Amino acid sequence: MADNNLHSRNIVACIWDFDKTLIPGYMQTPLFERYNVDEKTFWEEVGRLPQIYKDKGINVSKDTVYLNHLLSYVRMGTMKGLNNAILRELGSELHFYPGLPEIFHELKELIRSNNESGPHDITLEHYIISTGLAEIIRGSSIATHVDGIYGCEFVESPLPPGFLNQEELPFETSKEISQIGTMVDNTIKTRFIFEINKGSNKDSEIDVNAVIRNEDRRIPINNMIYIADGPSDVPVFSVVKKNGGKTYAVYNTDQPEEFAQNDHLLQVNRIHAYGPADYSISSSTSKWIKMHVIQICKRIEKERTQIIAERVSDPPRHLHEEKLNLSESDIPQQKALFDEDGNS
Repeated sequence: MADNNLHSRNIVACIWDFDKTLIPGYMQTPLFERYNVDEKTFWEEVGRLPQIYKDKGINVSKDTVYLNHLLSYVRMGTMKGLNNAILRELGSELHFYPGLPEIFHELKELIRSNNESGPHDITLEHYIISTGLAEIIRGSSIATHVDGIYGCEFVESPLPPGFLNQEELPFETSKEISQIGTMVDNTIKTRFIFEINKGSNKDSEIDVNAVIRNEDRRIPINNMIYIADGPSDVPVFSVVKKNGGKTYAVYNTDQPEEFAQNDHLLQVNRIHAYGPADYSISSSTSKWIKMHVIQICKRIEKERTQIIAERVSDPPRHLHEEKLNLSESDIPQQKALFDEDGNS
């Protein structure tokens, strides 16, 4: 595979968290406003649910119990009629940090301009991995700037038991979310890092659990930069940093506690650096990301040049008598080795 391909492993990936990384708060805010649900009360309920269930002998994931609680709101009628189309529509109401989505385009242009001085055809891809709702992200202004979105998803009209024996499936005129389709927590995020790494997201025949040599993986982890907001992203920070990628944490400048959290992550060696959640062209965060994108490009160029030098031999050259360093007296002796018919 890639071991025989001189034009492989030349993709850089910027991988982004979403809530409090690209937007100041949580993406569900427009959803609560739509159905007149008190956001603070909802999250307080979600925060207490794991202990309440534990007291009943049931363990639930703290990261995704909110998905089931949303479904409870739908089932009880508070969010009656909520479906994927509405979730996508709500994405258009999200407001992003300064410099977004412009930096997504700027980084790709940076790669393109860097390619003008070299033959390596390096490209950049953007991915979002979130414990939030994928449909809301797909409806936001950032969606057209990314190459892949990973997040939680709902099923609207689940098929009934015995559907394999039915010739015709019921036609649903009223769609409403009722089941969890995909669940993403802070640990599962690492699975998607390896999907991007191995290329499972581009080729469905490649199983994310398959054993693939490092040199055959589509995007090496050391070609990745992961940008997120803090402690909840420690599993991904650890995987990316351990495997040679770059990690960067951002904080809201209006929240001093977020600054302190990021500084702690730096002190315990979870991240390479941190800065304000400001991606405008003059910000330190923008400059740091761009600097390391260029550094990754230069490393790729160096590696590609070395590989080409090792694998591509010099073309054959014509031999000239003067380059053979033969004297005039040597030439007749060489001709004498052949008879009149030209046979040796």
